[in-house]
Amino acid sequence: MKLFKPALLILPFTFLLISCAQPEPADKVAQSITGEEVVYTAGEITMNGYIAYDESSENVRPGILVVHEWWGHNEHARNSAEKLAEMGYVALAVDMYGDGQVAQHPEEAMEFSGSVMGNFDTAQARFNAALETLKDHPLVDAGQTGAIGYCFGGSLILAMANTGADLDAVAAFHAGLQLPVMPQDEIQSRILILNGAEDPLISAEDVENLTGALERVNADFRYVNYEGATHAYTNPAADSLGVAFGLPLAYNADVDSLSWQEMNEFFDQTFNGETP
Repeated sequence: MKLFKPALLILPFTFLLISCAQPEPADKVAQSITGEEVVYTAGEITMNGYIAYDESSENVRPGILVVHEWWGHNEHARNSAEKLAEMGYVALAVDMYGDGQVAQHPEEAMEFSGSVMGNFDTAQARFNAALETLKDHPLVDAGQTGAIGYCFGGSLILAMANTGADLDAVAAFHAGLQLPVMPQDEIQSRILILNGAEDPLISAEDVENLTGALERVNADFRYVNYEGATHAYTNPAADSLGVAFGLPLAYNADVDSLSWQEMNEFFDQTFNGETP
């Protein structure tokens, strides 16, 4: 497998000068993005997800799971599903807590996330229920699947990849790296980790431990540190949440855009066979 080494990206001043005024391709102009509530079950628990896709095309396409932050199934995850649909995927924003629960306070978020990650069999069952729901969609090529995740969700998809889950690729944003499952020889997924260099929740030791473990099993991975970015850098609501609860959260629009483009190229390479 090809090994992607850790990288540190420093935002250039010229980033803001990149033009966004190029005409949209005809296929994008003709898009009709549909978002639908979807109910599925994991054991006896009802899960409330949200699936998005371009209904203007009848062609099957890769499917991507979107796993939410520790807050729960919120607008940030749903918006990401819609953005992935615009890129040509079918995307399912999953519900890992059941009944679409969303935490209103960090203590509640810690309780919700801890109940899932503290019993990884439960986490696997809920993730796999979402994955099967995605694969069953008539527009999804069940042989081409991936996942993205934020914060708690990033940690979860990394742990799932470490178990050898049936995913072609995973992209984790501002993900915690102290995982319930470390890399195994059975890893099938390409792995992209997109973290903030200023994130106080991620130590240099955490990075070294995970990347070292990935190297030892010859995983196909890349670790990117974005200079100037802290935790939750992709979430426009991060600043207000950080102030409200005294948490080290901050949105970074530049890094949000750069990391999304990195993910876009990563999935394009994975599903379309382009050489990185």
